[in-house]
Amino acid sequence: MPLQDHFQPPLSARRHWNAFHNSWATYLSSQVNALLPPGYFAEANVQFGIEIDVATWEESPPTSSPAAGWTPGPAALTVPLPILTDIIEVQVFDSSEGPRLAGAVELVSPANKDRPAHRTAFVSKCAAYLQQGVGLIVVDVVTGRRANLHDELLTRLQSPSSANVGELYGAAYHPVRHGEEPSLDIWLEPLAVGLPLPTLPVWIRGGQCLPLNLEATYERTCRELRVSGHGP
Repeated sequence: MPLQDHFQPPLSARRHWNAFHNSWATYLSSQVNALLPPGYFAEANVQFGIEIDVATWEESPPTSSPAAGWTPGPAALTVPLPILTDIIEVQVFDSSEGPRLAGAVELVSPANKDRPAHRTAFVSKCAAYLQQGVGLIVVDVVTGRRANLHDELLTRLQSPSSANVGELYGAAYHPVRHGEEPSLDIWLEPLAVGLPLPTLPVWIRGGQCLPLNLEATYERTCRELRVSGHGP
């Protein structure tokens, strides 16, 4: 099933892209679960239009602690804090010592790309995963948003861009040690509307590697949601 443009007419006028991505994440997690060894499990985590809980972020003026009798002075600096607005991901957990994140697959949404603050939040999340040794895949099929989150991620990690793949791509990242040097192995595949999707390696913390067949899960999502290759 060739990749379709879910963000431009005619398909965008007949189907909701967020419903498609929700289902795609579910079928991706199902595929990963079928391949994982005992002691691991995968879950889809999808949240759209995340709003800040005002009660969580608003605080009363600081008061002295009864135990320490100490009150902090005013903050030295206040800066904007980018917050993710959309999350579409599959998380892989190692349950041998309680659920511990071991791998992740991120499906990019339009909101992840539409403004600098949102891109910063997405890139910060991905960088945190990698710096914890978590294998990561990023899949960007969002048309109409001129941004490359892969390049921004490598800039955040102070690494040169690996290739000019354009705005649609699938990328797999494997935090690994080569000799004594912590490194990041990258698999990068350009994507294009009208072409099949690739299979990418999902690296699980600890060195295990599984094939993530984007084409098979995309085709299943199209079939289950009755989205044909010639439009809905």
